[in-house]
Amino acid sequence: MAFSENLQFIRAQAGVTQEQLAEQLDVSRQSVSKWEGGQSFPEMDTLLRICDLYDVNLDTLLRGSVEESRVEDTARYDQFMTRFAKRIAFATGSIIAGVGLCGLLEARGVSEMLSGAFLLLVIAVCVVAIVASCIQHDIFCKRYPVIADFYTQEQKDAFHQKFVWYISGGVGAILFAVALLLLFFFVFPEQEPYESYGIALFLLIVAGAVTCFIYAGINDDKYNIAKYNRDNNPTPEARQRLNLIGTIQAAMMLLATAVYVGLGLTRDLWRTAWWIFAVAGILCGVVAVILDPYKGND
Repeated sequence: MAFSENLQFIRAQAGVTQEQLAEQLDVSRQSVSKWEGGQSFPEMDTLLRICDLYDVNLDTLLRGSVEESRVEDTARYDQFMTRFAKRIAFATGSIIAGVGLCGLLEARGVSEMLSGAFLLLVIAVCVVAIVASCIQHDIFCKRYPVIADFYTQEQKDAFHQKFVWYISGGVGAILFAVALLLLFFFVFPEQEPYESYGIALFLLIVAGAVTCFIYAGINDDKYNIAKYNRDNNPTPEARQRLNLIGTIQAAMMLLATAVYVGLGLTRDLWRTAWWIFAVAGILCGVVAVILDPYKGND
């Protein structure tokens, strides 16, 4: 393949336009258009910058085939993203499950101090796991800002079939949990420890459903290689908007954690204030949708 064809390929794989590539290289869009049309050739420092931006060998860029060199998952992207999805999903679900187990311990006669300590330990471990996983994800993205789309259409279709079951199964589980909770309240109205058992079981089922939702969502993003490449090679305007989204979301989750711990310590609402995290998660999603720099492009 010629340089012009290789440039078109890596730009398409990254999901960027000619104008966005021109901004990254500090050249005009017309220059990029001429390069891809074989009418002109970039200077050596620009070529080296292209190699750095899109993780491609100079010799391959000029005389080889970038497409053929990227037929395999050399960065082990699939393995990393699958592991990342599991950690985030299970850590988030475990926080909700911890609240349910805390109530179950109290219903079994364990003191509130011990059950509260257990819940704080679960939250601490899960938060550490989430933070560490996010840092590892950020490091991976910086090391591999561009990934070749090595997934076949059959692999994508196979996952999307599973995705439907993850989401529908999670929704079904939550509806079942609500029905089960109402049944407990009807059969054992205000009777302990049965009421606490019902709430604990409800939270455990919801924790499983939330785990499914998050795992399915992250894996769905995993197969969108163009979005991954675009997000890791944003324009200056898009990068500023993405940083703003991340800052707001981080502040929301920290505030939610502080409010939850505060209510737990001052009003003993460890078992009932868990909804704060659900509200914070929804608000984070709203912020991402409203401030999405690529709104309308997907």
